[in-house]
Amino acid sequence: MLSVVVPCYNEQESIPLFYQAVEKLRPEMGQELEYVFVNDGSNDETLSELRALAGKDSSVHYLSFSRNFGKEAALYAGLQSATGDLVTVMDADLQDPPELLPKMIHMIQTQDIDCVGTRRADRAGEPRLRSFFARQFYRLINRISSTQMVDGARDFRLMTRQMVNAILQLSEYNRFSKGLFSWVGFNTKYISYPNRERVAGQTSWSFWKLFNYSLDGIVNFSDAPLNIASFVGAASCFGSAIAMIFIVVRALLFHNSAAGWPSLVCIILFLGGLQLLCLGIIGKYIGKIFLETKKRPVYIVKETDKTAND
Repeated sequence: MLSVVVPCYNEQESIPLFYQAVEKLRPEMGQELEYVFVNDGSNDETLSELRALAGKDSSVHYLSFSRNFGKEAALYAGLQSATGDLVTVMDADLQDPPELLPKMIHMIQTQDIDCVGTRRADRAGEPRLRSFFARQFYRLINRISSTQMVDGARDFRLMTRQMVNAILQLSEYNRFSKGLFSWVGFNTKYISYPNRERVAGQTSWSFWKLFNYSLDGIVNFSDAPLNIASFVGAASCFGSAIAMIFIVVRALLFHNSAAGWPSLVCIILFLGGLQLLCLGIIGKYIGKIFLETKKRPVYIVKETDKTAND
C-alpha cells in the first residue's frame, strides 16, 4: 500500500485538484492508496474540504492540529500516521507533479534503493533574490555540515517503510526534514523536473520565513557557527594583545602615549559588537537546547476522521 502524506495550510482550493490528479493515476501506480492529509491550523475551509473527502472516500484520512505548528510538525504527524509499505510526501498545491509517482514506484521496486527523491531542474518563476539566497544556503550548508543536502531538493519523495521508521526515531522538537532525510542515510536516487507554479492559493513562505528556516537548518546540522564565534573571539583577543604591546613599546621608546579618544570609542564599539554577535550565535544554540529540554509535543491533534467517525 502507498501512503500519500500531504501537509496542508490554507489549501481549500488546492485539495480537490490534488485529489483528482492523484486519483487519475491509480491504475498506473498499481497500489492501494491511503491519503493522510494534515491540516496545520488552517484558517480557511481546508478542514471542511478534508471532512468532505473523508466522508466520500474511505481511503482518505486527516488530522487537524489545534493550531499552526508548522510544516515540519505536519510532516512528522503524517509520517507517524501513515501505514503503507511505501510512503510519499507531497504538497497539496501540485508543485510536486503526481505523474512522477508511477515512475518512482517502478524505480523503488526494481532497483536496490530505499528512496526516490525529487529536485527542481530550475527555479523558473521564482524571484531572483530568493533563488540566489537558496543556492547560497545549499552551498554553505554542504561546506559546514557533514550531512549533505541536494540543491533544489523537494520534500516530495517516495520512501520504503524501513526508511520512514528510521526517520520517526528522530523525535527531536527542532526539525529540519531535508537534513533528516539525508542524515538517516539509505540508498537514494533523485529525479529532476521543471519548476512548477501553484495551481491555486498563495504561498505562506515569505522571504523572512525561509531565512529563519535556513538558519534552523544550519543550527540543527552544523556547529560551524560556534567554531566561528570562538575563532572571532580568539582573533579579537590576539589583536588586542598585539595592539597593547605596540602602545606600551611606543610609549617607552618614544615617550609618546597613545592619543585619540574617537578611535578608542570606535574600537570599543567594534569589540562590543563582536561580543554580541558571538553571544547571539551561542544563544541560538542554547535556545534550541532549551526547547528540546522542555519535552513539549511536536504537535497537538484536535480532530481526526477516525474520531469523527467513531
